[in-house]
Parts: sequence; C-alpha cells; structure tokens
Amino acid sequence: MILLGGDLFHENKPSRSTLYRTMNLLREYTLGDDPIALELLSDPYAESRSGTSFPFVNYEDANLNVSIPVFSIHGNHDDPQGLGQDGSLSALDILSAAGLLNYFGRVSLPSRDASRKRPASMSSSSGSGMMALRPVLLRKGTTRLALYGMGNIKDERISHELRERHVYMYRPAEAMDEWFQILVLHQNRASHNPKAYVPESMFDDSLHLVVWGHEHEQRVSPEAVMEKNYVISQPGSSIATSLSPGECVPKSVAIAHVKGKDCTVEPIALQTVRPFVMKDLSLPAEIRQAEIDPADRVAVTKLLRKHVELLIAEADARWHERHQHLPASERPPPMLPLVRLRVVYDTHLPLGNIARFGQEFTGRIANPKDVLQLKLHKDRRARNVHSAASVVPLEREMLPAEKLDRIDLSSLVLENVRAQQFDLLNAAQLQKSVMGYIEKDEREAIESFVTDSLRHVERQLAGQHMQEMELQSELQRICAQQAAGDDEPHSPMS
Repeated sequence: MILLGGDLFHENKPSRSTLYRTMNLLREYTLGDDPIALELLSDPYAESRSGTSFPFVNYEDANLNVSIPVFSIHGNHDDPQGLGQDGSLSALDILSAAGLLNYFGRVSLPSRDASRKRPASMSSSSGSGMMALRPVLLRKGTTRLALYGMGNIKDERISHELRERHVYMYRPAEAMDEWFQILVLHQNRASHNPKAYVPESMFDDSLHLVVWGHEHEQRVSPEAVMEKNYVISQPGSSIATSLSPGECVPKSVAIAHVKGKDCTVEPIALQTVRPFVMKDLSLPAEIRQAEIDPADRVAVTKLLRKHVELLIAEADARWHERHQHLPASERPPPMLPLVRLRVVYDTHLPLGNIARFGQEFTGRIANPKDVLQLKLHKDRRARNVHSAASVVPLEREMLPAEKLDRIDLSSLVLENVRAQQFDLLNAAQLQKSVMGYIEKDEREAIESFVTDSLRHVERQLAGQHMQEMELQSELQRICAQQAAGDDEPHSPMS
C-alpha cells in the first residue's frame, strides 16, 4: 500500500489538466489484477460520505480491480472547502469517488459550546465534544496495523485541542496490545509560533510510528521522542515547492517494513526530482573583490551572470552524478534546474528589470523570471520598536521586486481587518475567510463566516429577556470576548 501525508495537490482547486494527469497516473499504476494481501478488518463504510452506497476503501468494492491501494489524508493546500449541498469537498473526494484513492482522516471539530466528555461508546462520540480519531484496521498474515489519520486543521486549534486533551483515539477492541499503530498528520512541527504548531510529545503512548506531513525538510529516518514510545518519520516534500534552503537537500520517499510490532524505515532516494541549487551572494564584497564600479550596470550584471552560470554548471554536474550508475539506456533525460541566487546589497542596484535579467537563461533553467532574489542590507537598530511586528517593513531604498517579494498579504489583511473595529467579528477568523476568498477562490467564505458569527451572537442572546442597558452590557461582553479570542483556536464556524 501507498501512504500519503497530505498535499497531493499544491492548489486547493487543481486545474483540469492536473486532475486529469493525476487520475491517469493512479489508474495506470494502482489498478490491476494483482491480489492484495491486506485484509480490512474495520468498517469499510466508516469514512464513506452520506448518500453513497460504495465503501471508502476501494479494494473492498467488487466493481473495482485494485492492485496497490493508496491511502491519503488532506493537507493545508488540498483541504475541504465549500458549503454546498454535499458539504465541504476536497479534490481528494473526487479521486475517492472515482475509486482511485482511499481518503481518510477527516476529523469533525466539536463546536465551541460542546461539552467536553469522553464518549462512553463509539456511537455516542458525535455529541461528546471530543475530536474522535478512528483507525483503519488492516491485517497481513499475523501483523495487525491500526492506521490513524488526521488531515490538516488550523494549527492554533489542533494545538489547543491536544493541550486540553480533547482528542480521543479509539483502539481496537480485540487483542489491543498486538496492533502496530501509525498516526499520519499534516501540521506544523517547527515552533515558529508558540500557539501554531504541534509539539512532538503531544500524542498517545500507544502509538508506534508518527508519519509527519506538511514540513518540507527531509527527515525520513525515524527520530525518537523524549519520554515517548513512538518515533517520528518526516518524509518531507517529494519536489522543491519553494526556492528556499530547506528544499536543496536530496528528496526521498521511504518503505516502512512492519512485522508484528517491529518496524524499519528504508529511505529511497528519488531519481527524477528537478535539480535545485542556491547561493547567497554579498554584492558589496563581490564588487570590492572584482574591483568594479557599483554604479556600472554592465559590470554588475556581468558579475551576477557569472555566478548564475556557475550554479547552472553545478546543477548539471549533480544530475549526471546522480544517474551515472545507471546504464545509458535507462538514464532519464536531463531536467531544467531550479536556480536561485540570493543577492544582498546595500546601495542602489543598477539592474533595471529583474525579469529581463533572467530572460537570457530561458530554456536553460526552469525559473528564469525569479532566478534572482534581492535583499537590502541595512542597519535595523534604528527601527521603531513600536512598529507592528506582523507587517514586514519596506524600506524606501528597496527595489520594487524585493518589495513585492516581501509583502505578507495575510498580515496586511489582518492589520486592515483589525483597523475596521468589527466588534462582533473575530478578526483572526475574518482574516482566514478573506484569505480563503483570495487564495482558494471560496466565494462564499466571507458571507458564511459573517452569517455564522451573527447566528452565534443571536444564540447567546436568545431567551434572556434583557433590558436595553443589560443588552448593551452583554454585547460589550461578547465584543470583548471576540477581541480576546483573535488568537484563540475556536470560532463560530467550527
């Protein structure tokens, strides 16, 4: 079986061409007459959507011939969206309905007002206010596997639910101690924000292996967690999804060999990943060493071009080194490399149009339009310490290309939302709705959020029969609660 940790698609609404190619590959390589040795022991309809009569595990469907089952959770890029007749939908739902993929790990979040009691039975969990994780139970020979999935949830929310012990994991009723238990999740592992990541030690001791999606850094070899019984494997991204240092390392997948309660993880280096090379360049130091005039546009451009050429040569050498062990007939054709030259400058940079600089590398590299990344080096000690930390300051001396590159659209939206003083609306959740409209084309996101927020306020005020002064006081209390909850994990949409 193949196990995916989310973000099968980079876009929430993949293009028709992308969806076609994905379905074509899944049909080509996962359907067939080869027998499957995995026996499903749990309910094959447990993750099926309402209104469907076929099982969510495709090889349990008598109408399909599956030779390699694929199980996947959703990530933050292909998460379910929408409020239509069929509820929120992900691109994975389309693949699941087509019988090409087994989509699991959709977790229902308890409402803000739900009571927090552990369910007495599986049937009573829906109203318990707990996040319930039910495993897919598989068996091969004498090895039993309990596969838990948790698709991407807003990091602040899942961090809060885990800290408050609101996540409930169902365990097999029979031979409880004989199961090898795997959890697949897609969340922040790095603690960039103390409230927006999942600590490694937050999970139940009954687990044996945690497969951590979302993080792009390749750390596929299992890592022990202090005072915990489980280990963590972080495969990282299979391709370079951003031009950052963490994407430069070789990409790998892994085969997890599970026998009984023993597990070994075998990394498999990917051979057809597009090469990616990066270099940081201090332009003032290079100019001094080359003894050229910093105002000489031709000389500076020639200097930068030389460094790009060296990076292209390095990428070509890496590609040939990676495939030199293969017979000539089996070597894949060379791929155009990704090249990023990060240039730090401290004065006016006489380059003109950055895109025009990269045009001469068209056909030689995959990213000619953004081969250069510019960064103005300036003494920051004089910066106003009271300036907003969430918005990146833009210096007057910055080139337009760097200004566009450094703008954080999400932070700008949040700053402007807070400035409007929408007292009855949670600013952080409104920001999330606006970003959903912008980035994921969710046209009903803002309207739905406002409607749900007002309904939440109406429920709080209903049946209280207050005088005008009491009503005003209650509204002020709700406004204060919303203002204090900007960074809290709950929302009326949960």
